[in-house]
Amino acid sequence: MAVPKNKQKFATWLHPETLVKINELYRGDDCRSRSEFIEKAVRFYVGYLTAGDPANYFPHMFLSTMQGIAEASDNRQNRILFKLTVELAILMNLIAADHNLDPVSMERLRGQCVQEVKRLNGSFRYEDALEWQHGG
Repeated sequence: MAVPKNKQKFATWLHPETLVKINELYRGDDCRSRSEFIEKAVRFYVGYLTAGDPANYFPHMFLSTMQGIAEASDNRQNRILFKLTVELAILMNLIAADHNLDPVSMERLRGQCVQEVKRLNGSFRYEDALEWQHGG
């Protein structure tokens, strides 16, 4: 095997379990040899140590994966909120069809509802509405 140009050979000592891990992983990382794998690992670690803020050294793949997860979660939440809003619009139209509420009373009710939902920290249930309507 020819010695690559501009490289130096030196002895290194590794724990047996570290060597086992290198042997398991170097081919999966598209390395032609254990030496290439170790050099990549050392370069990564040196970059990590010299980056100043280690958070700036996360691999691009990790950051893009996290962005993808966040975007998928946002899309899922937006779809659920849309469906919930459609159902709420149906419910409000059914109630409005049965009740003839004037605009002033409607605004007063809205203000009271805002206060009640704030008081309950956003977790307003049907049972809370029943209790509220019956003077509880």
